[in-house]
Amino acid sequence: MAAALRFTKMQGIGNDYVYVNGFEEQVSDPGALARGISDRHFGVGSDGLVLILPSTVAGADARMRMFNADGSESEMCGNAVRCVGKYVHDAGICARDTVRIETLAGIKEVRLRFAENGEVDGAVVDMGEPELVPARIPMQLAAGADAGPFIARPVEVDGWQVNLTAVSMGNPHAVVFMDGIDPLDLTRIGPLFEHHPLFPRRTNTEFVEVLSRRRLRMRVWERGAGETLACGTGACAVAVAAVLEGRAERSVDIELRGGTLHIDWDASTNHVFMTGGAATVFTGLYQR
Repeated sequence: MAAALRFTKMQGIGNDYVYVNGFEEQVSDPGALARGISDRHFGVGSDGLVLILPSTVAGADARMRMFNADGSESEMCGNAVRCVGKYVHDAGICARDTVRIETLAGIKEVRLRFAENGEVDGAVVDMGEPELVPARIPMQLAAGADAGPFIARPVEVDGWQVNLTAVSMGNPHAVVFMDGIDPLDLTRIGPLFEHHPLFPRRTNTEFVEVLSRRRLRMRVWERGAGETLACGTGACAVAVAAVLEGRAERSVDIELRGGTLHIDWDASTNHVFMTGGAATVFTGLYQR
């Protein structure tokens, strides 16, 4: 029988993952482990699996690999990278207040936030610059289509006409602004957006209501995971899309089902900054 795997369950505004310390534990098939351990009936239960590993590049304190509940690997997760920053600090891997995490979307700088008792309870993350060029998101446009930014362009999904803005925050996002997001049947329509021919690598999709120019609400269908309580990269993409469509200011609060994230899109650097919480839920052993 294989040795039990030590894990930590963590969440960032309800976006929950199982975290494994790859400095100490060995995982031979992370995709299979993600499918098993994420199962909410027969596993630990989570939106996916995050491995915290030694960095492979200079200038980073640790490396993050993130696997969705279906076993597919994603480039980046904003809520998870805040939790990785907390874990790295709490475990003594890096004692600094600002840690640098290597991801498939580049190195992310995580500035830790501390509660009055000295514990890390969140972070501000420099998420870098949004990517708006369709080919780099990536999108597969029809021959002769405008190759410029895909902003509020009409798209048909199962007979439903929507205006869609596409943004990559290291992973692809399709943003749709509308009224009345609560009645949406995301179980039905989410996969139709995720697997739309426009997105050859699938996409995350955000459905957004504008409450004011400084406050938005969103629901998210995550690629490979389904509807989740929160998506950090999705909130960043929504903030960018809202500015591009003239719906919001560059500094906004975004309400998700698991809580609120604050997003700033800095005009001078073009970088997006995300502020939100990070919490440890429990630790345990998983019998493989």
